Amino acid sequence: MKNASSVKTPSDQDKETITLIESIAREVRKDIDTGVLPSIKLPARGLDNVTYDEMKGYLELGGAHKLRTLTVNTARSFAQTLRLMATSRAMVESNDFATKREAYYISKNWGDCRFDEQAESDAIMDDIEAMASMHGLSREQLRFYPESHGGSVAGRLTVIDKDSATGRSIEIDCANLGSGAYSIPRSAEHLSFRTDARFVLAIETGGMFQRLNNHRFWETAKCIIVEMGGVPTRATRRFIRLLSDTQDLPVYCFVDCDPYGFTNIYRTLKVGSGNAAHVNRFLCVPRARFLGVTPQDILDFGLEDATHALTATDVKRAQDALQNDPFIKANPAWIAAIEQLLKMGVRAEQQALAKWGLNYVIDQYLPRKLADESGFLP
Repeated sequence: MKNASSVKTPSDQDKETITLIESIAREVRKDIDTGVLPSIKLPARGLDNVTYDEMKGYLELGGAHKLRTLTVNTARSFAQTLRLMATSRAMVESNDFATKREAYYISKNWGDCRFDEQAESDAIMDDIEAMASMHGLSREQLRFYPESHGGSVAGRLTVIDKDSATGRSIEIDCANLGSGAYSIPRSAEHLSFRTDARFVLAIETGGMFQRLNNHRFWETAKCIIVEMGGVPTRATRRFIRLLSDTQDLPVYCFVDCDPYGFTNIYRTLKVGSGNAAHVNRFLCVPRARFLGVTPQDILDFGLEDATHALTATDVKRAQDALQNDPFIKANPAWIAAIEQLLKMGVRAEQQALAKWGLNYVIDQYLPRKLADESGFLP
């Protein structure tokens, strides 16, 4: 079994979070005391401030910033920003958290600076998160958690968690959960791992995950399987990233062969999204590679009569990726794959492999694909 490499402990992260919030508050107080209109410097989160660095392996924010200055017109949003930061500091100190929805309702006793709609609190929270990200901190370190938890995990992995009441370590053996699976928590920062797996297999659909788990594919393949359930949640992406980094594991993605699977599900896991460029550095998985299903697989595995015609939305999404997606444009192999799919005019689901038998994916497809990892798309 491999041991987790050294990472920041939660207590270190907590100290950094409090230090950051207090430093911003001190600057605001200093401006007020000296008669200057206080302001808070925030990264600009527009898509025109997003770049793709192939060496870093993810979409990231550029250097553009905006100032939130206290004026008559911005007094409310300025106060909301400070109140939400104060809430974050209080939660870190008390070892508590709030969901995005709870953060919205917390403001209802803030008087005139309360949020009228959750869209308001979400936008302010995103601004604070973007600012914190410039200091190596994510929303989870600020103690604001998403509503959705992560996906399911099974295989050759022991997850080391903690009892929230006592702090005692709890070990969960993901190979001994019967027909069930480990559910990724909303925050994975406190987790550590032991494993002898060779790789992580990230799977798009719950049905395919269940098939591989029920037949213990992970046992013979010496791997860990993770259900993404469509576009992976923040928690799922962070879990896979930590697992890959600390255990030095490659991540292979098993996704439907369609533009959505390529550019929404896989691309989000691999390099993140433009809208979340301020946190991609924490959530993306640069070591991820696309195992399949690829357009060439449709031909190589005789799936031509198990496909569906591309919809107008599929075609538009594919063409948009070829023209505008910085990750796709930087990878000739992906340009060729998407152009091949457009020329074929069809898409294929993971389940199309059942044409040859329910367990063909276990007995033939995955073993053949895994035998030549150099053929995976980047």
